[in-house]
Amino acid sequence: MANSAIAAVVFGRVAPGICVRDIHAAHDFYSRVLGFRKIFENGNPVGFMVLQKDRAEIHLSQKLDHKASTVNVMHMFVDDVDATYAVCEAEGVRIIKSLVDKTYGQRAFVLADPDGNRIDIGEDID
Repeated sequence: MANSAIAAVVFGRVAPGICVRDIHAAHDFYSRVLGFRKIFENGNPVGFMVLQKDRAEIHLSQKLDHKASTVNVMHMFVDDVDATYAVCEAEGVRIIKSLVDKTYGQRAFVLADPDGNRIDIGEDID
């Protein structure tokens, strides 16, 4: 059971931190394919970047020896997963799991960004 003091605290947005080998290539992918825009960068050379689209936010950190995980690093919810999937296919994005209706009430697919980071993109179908 949660601490009673924390139960009264309202949590705000959560932004996943994603490690990438080439922050500029990652920025290109997330902006060109998924429509994110850069709202902040830090470092010279740039080693940290914040990208935003609507209410979604991603924090990119450059890590030259980054190796992708075999688990999803982010779950992103959209209001048109079919259109998102079509864009990803047209852009040649590596699809890990094809678009399908899940038993838990979502239509979803998993893609890999240029660094191999797995991103689950879904839409509620209830």
